[in-house]
Amino acid sequence: MKIVSNKSNLQVLHEDNHLIVVNKRVGDIVQGDKTGDKPLSEVVKEYIKDKYNKPGEVFLGVVHRLDRPTTGIVVFARTSKALTRMNELFSNRETQKTYWAIVKNKPSNPADTLVHFLKRNEKNNTSKAYLKKVLDSKLASLEYKIIQELNNYFALEINLHTGRHHQIRAQLSAIGSPIKGDLKYGFDRSNPDGGIHLHARKLVFVHPVTKENIEIIAPTPDDVIWNAV
Repeated sequence: MKIVSNKSNLQVLHEDNHLIVVNKRVGDIVQGDKTGDKPLSEVVKEYIKDKYNKPGEVFLGVVHRLDRPTTGIVVFARTSKALTRMNELFSNRETQKTYWAIVKNKPSNPADTLVHFLKRNEKNNTSKAYLKKVLDSKLASLEYKIIQELNNYFALEINLHTGRHHQIRAQLSAIGSPIKGDLKYGFDRSNPDGGIHLHARKLVFVHPVTKENIEIIAPTPDDVIWNAV
């Protein structure tokens, strides 16, 4: 896989006539919100406009999002047809998503399937994991395995079965292994850059137009801990 860097410091992992996939950095916001900060979607639009000398407005559809402190793969659609089909793939769970996370507290099992019921709190933008169904909760399931023991931390590989709000963060916190830097979910201190050590590492799907199998891998951020994985 060829990674393209450019003057906007955008790391492009995959690009064709229908899709563009980028490696999100800590602090990037995928889509505009009340903060008014420039979203990643606008940066990608500018990249396309500049690269292809496109006049007028550039179409770009947001297929999915990543939390602001998280890094890794984000997919955008360059056509409305690709957007509709990619939305279907994601909503029907016809994609394979793999995340990496760094935790300080070793999970009790080296590999396991976690099943919880997540209830979202809109007021403080968190989700709480329960072992039994509660009012307005949604089923959340994932598999994890320890892939490396570091000096003071453990690297986990996670495969999602569902795509709930803050799912990985809430479920790992529920088993006593909050993600490094994730103050919101119980880690004891923040990371200097305000991010957390959760990375959308790999995405596998069938291309919505060409029907070829696409596998995308995003390099981890350049820091001491990720570099040791």
